[in-house]
Amino acid sequence: MVSRPARFLAASLVAALGVVACSDAPTPSQRSADGVFSGRVDTTDTGLRLDGTPWWPAGYNAYQLGTDWSINVGCGAQVDLDDYFGSLPPRALTRFNLYSALAVDKTTGAVSFGPLDNVFAAARRHDQMVLPVLAGSSGDCENEHFKERDWYVEGWRTDPAPGGFTYERWLTTAVERWRGEPTLAGWELVGEPEASTCGPAGCQWYQRACPAGGADVLRAFFDEAGGLLHQLDGSRPIFSGFTGGDQCGLVGDDLERVAGSAHLDVLDFHDYPDNGMEHPAGSDLPSRIEQARNLRKPLVVNEIGLEAGSCRTSERRAELLGQAYDEVRAAGVAGMLVWAFVPDPRTDACTYDVGYGDPVADVVAGNVR
Repeated sequence: MVSRPARFLAASLVAALGVVACSDAPTPSQRSADGVFSGRVDTTDTGLRLDGTPWWPAGYNAYQLGTDWSINVGCGAQVDLDDYFGSLPPRALTRFNLYSALAVDKTTGAVSFGPLDNVFAAARRHDQMVLPVLAGSSGDCENEHFKERDWYVEGWRTDPAPGGFTYERWLTTAVERWRGEPTLAGWELVGEPEASTCGPAGCQWYQRACPAGGADVLRAFFDEAGGLLHQLDGSRPIFSGFTGGDQCGLVGDDLERVAGSAHLDVLDFHDYPDNGMEHPAGSDLPSRIEQARNLRKPLVVNEIGLEAGSCRTSERRAELLGQAYDEVRAAGVAGMLVWAFVPDPRTDACTYDVGYGDPVADVVAGNVR
């Protein structure tokens, strides 16, 4: 999630708002020439399949699943993994942070895979599908450094990351370790990538600059890093992680150029209707769906966040999300995940937090196909 997300398309929703333990890894099979994957999740031109049948995933972003306060520095509150996965409907999808910082013992500095192994083990116990994100553009829960343009040019190979990894080494390590997991839906290289540079005052969205050639930078990154990942695991699709708005290198037609990489298989759009910010032409969801169709790739709304708590009842949020699910499915979106599950929702504040027992759970369960 970033602080300047793309705006949701659905007119009726806008009106309603007033303005979204490790396993032994086998030798990976190679992706076939027609893009068919040999893992449990496969893609079509417009959608996903799970175990050979059409799949329209609903579920949550649960970024904190790898937090274990006894071992790592964490990323949000610690989650009881069996409670979380046991609360989900069958065939749901969970997107979570698989960051190198979560594989570091905070006391010794040594690499410790246990907390992340535990996420996959719990998903296996409950037969729940997961989508790990290998890094985030903001640097939150990593080294707290925003990933600027140069990172996508060469820094992903050279810049140090927590645990003594470069991103390239972490990608290789993570994919080789967990590619045999049966509940692994796919991979996401970077959450919300963009080829921006920070300004002298900081790296907030309104402080960044966008040098020319950003689309070429991102396309080369996905060709190279995505190519490496597909070489290591050709049996699962790679999700783009795109926000879908006016991020540098992805504005308008630039998104189609970047998304045309042979090593991006599923396109993303992130949606926060309460944010209410306008974006340039070509940054709306209908345009992004059209671009995905041009590329013969499915598009998922992998983040939709609506606030509740002090600003809106949880029941009203669930009603609005139910409308959103109906609208994006009718528009041709291939799935949608709610931002964000947390075990400790702040009910006295206006937040995106969704906890146990929230009415959103019924909406999610009713929309998994």
